[in-house]
Amino acid sequence: MRLIFILILLAFPIAEIWILVSLMHLYGWWVVLYLVAVAWLGLQLIREEKTLLSGRMMQSLMQDSNPMKAIFGSARNIFAGVLLIIPGVMTDVIAAVLLLIPINASKNNTGNNPSQSQPNYRADKAANDDVIEGEFHRED
Repeated sequence: MRLIFILILLAFPIAEIWILVSLMHLYGWWVVLYLVAVAWLGLQLIREEKTLLSGRMMQSLMQDSNPMKAIFGSARNIFAGVLLIIPGVMTDVIAAVLLLIPINASKNNTGNNPSQSQPNYRADKAANDDVIEGEFHRED
């Protein structure tokens, strides 16, 4: 089992280099432009995720949801950014697949606990005294 794992790890960079050389023969210097553009996009993705992580954490804490979902989502995007920075087509495909997998953001995954399925309402003072606050339920 270890031998297979080691062979896969050794074959991956060789396959990346082979694909890049064959693409260079087909498209020339456009491949270098592609690699630079994708690396720049990966760097931008990492920078954006670093700034958005604290906001996502605060939002998940304010909504009483699991903050680990925000952490794992940001870690996935940072890992995809690192894969985009690494030169190669296979790593770019893996990064694209990671970015296309949706994060399950539904709030109703709390099970059968009815107290957690209801949204949280706060009774704040209205900015305008003419506003009447209340709750409504849509009946379809």
